[in-house]
Amino acid sequence: MSIADIAESWLAGHFDELVGWRRHIHRYPELSRQEFATTQFVADRLVEVGLNPKVLPGGTGLTCDFGPEHAPRIALRADMDGLPMAERTGAPYSSTMPNVAHACGHDAHTAMLIGAATALASAPELPVGVRLIFQAAEELMPGGAIDAIAAGALVGVSRIFALHCDPRLAVGRVAIIPGPITSAADSIEITLHSAGGHTSRPHLTSDLVYGMGTLITGLPGVLSRRIDPRHSTVMVWGAANAGVAANAIPQTGTLAGTVRTASRDAWVGMEDLVRETVSGLLAPLRIEHTVQYHRGVPPVVNEERSTQIMTHAIEAVAPDALADTRQSGGGEDFSWYLEEVPGAMGRLGVWSGRGEQLDLHQPTFDLDERALAVGVRVLVNIVEQSAGY
Repeated sequence: MSIADIAESWLAGHFDELVGWRRHIHRYPELSRQEFATTQFVADRLVEVGLNPKVLPGGTGLTCDFGPEHAPRIALRADMDGLPMAERTGAPYSSTMPNVAHACGHDAHTAMLIGAATALASAPELPVGVRLIFQAAEELMPGGAIDAIAAGALVGVSRIFALHCDPRLAVGRVAIIPGPITSAADSIEITLHSAGGHTSRPHLTSDLVYGMGTLITGLPGVLSRRIDPRHSTVMVWGAANAGVAANAIPQTGTLAGTVRTASRDAWVGMEDLVRETVSGLLAPLRIEHTVQYHRGVPPVVNEERSTQIMTHAIEAVAPDALADTRQSGGGEDFSWYLEEVPGAMGRLGVWSGRGEQLDLHQPTFDLDERALAVGVRVLVNIVEQSAGY
């Protein structure tokens, strides 16, 4: 019996259990670096099937090795943290934690990897070694992947793979492309300082709100002229705050936003370009400022051979399972693993095919649970397809 057949047999008898795992994690979401109960839940499930998980330093996240010791070892990764937002799905398994929700599908990622591990653990022999990585803090930039790597999660690993829920893709379909599949994502906070003054005499002070307006329009505009448009760089402000009185120029103001780019090369030089541009735009206005530039994540760049492995794993699920996709503007800290070893990430369709396509990070986001079985099949097939690479 092939590994894929073992997985089918396991799913036939345990699909309800798989759904139950996902719903349990969904009911009890935990924020980044607080995933203690989720880590324990995963560890307990792995121990039940005879595996030996190792909790990472800090008590959140774990790794687990099994399979042949002297064969190449691949890693399969899932992220476990929820988002700081209230859930509004109305589902019977809705979050019971105030202002914390699994609105990005990490509950599904975790459940699918438990399922794949359980199915693989019942196989008499595996063609490659497997390392499970259940990672904390994906939502907290620059991401918990850095912590996992520092703890040795990639030591001895030849390739790494992951799936991410895609609510724009119908259940039963899985998409992958070679090269960049996500974008780099950084955040910026700029604080402006002025002596303040009366709005009737802006020439006697520094007009801070005018300076904010200059940055709001000027910084995105300059970046669009200084960076190759084929790199799909997008700078968007999410917050602007200053002043309380209509006739008073305020003394302080803040702007906060994100910069996303599809190019790793553009990302490397982005901070210097932003700082140079902000200083240049504010210099004529005599406004003092500070820039807090928070480096996020580089793009996820799927390596060619790893993409081929995942492509074959998807095609083995069903003749029409493989779907096309494009690089997105979202960020994912799986990219840090790919800075160290080759690998690939695919997009798992979770839309039911009916009704509205809800986006990730929306309080009403939910998924078609049939996708859980598809994800387990793909993850198991990756192990089978990795033989010989």
